[in-house]
Amino acid sequence: GHVDSGKSTTTGHLIYKCGGIDERTIQKFEKEAQEMSKGSFKYAWVLDKLKAERERGITIDIALWKFETAKYYITIIDAPGHRDFIKNMITGTSQADCAVLIVASGVGEFEAGISKEGQTREHALLAYTLGVKQLIIGINKMDSTAPPYSEARFDELV
Repeated sequence: GHVDSGKSTTTGHLIYKCGGIDERTIQKFEKEAQEMSKGSFKYAWVLDKLKAERERGITIDIALWKFETAKYYITIIDAPGHRDFIKNMITGTSQADCAVLIVASGVGEFEAGISKEGQTREHALLAYTLGVKQLIIGINKMDSTAPPYSEARFDELV
């Protein structure tokens, strides 16, 4: 997905909700994030470990997280969305069986990501080119639509 679409935050939250990380660790990340005035980044910090990533609020390198459910063994690969780190995104995506494309729903955000030069479009095309044929689309940031959680905006995006 496009830069700032919420890939790392969504991924970190998914890992937490699936039992891949405990509440105490999330609380630690929340405290550290608040100390840097980045309180909303607590879930992103599950995967964004580099000092530069935390300071800049962007993913630079790929990060892997492995965990098991009762039925599956899962490896999650979080990849950067920023154009400057596209090689890292390709490295991560080339290892995937399935991709989750995070799409920001805010007015202007979706349009920027899906435009001819947008990272959402580029990431979808690269994933397909790299042989990833299973693609899940995650519509994110529905709280930033006008009005919040707009069904009309959701329908427009899907």
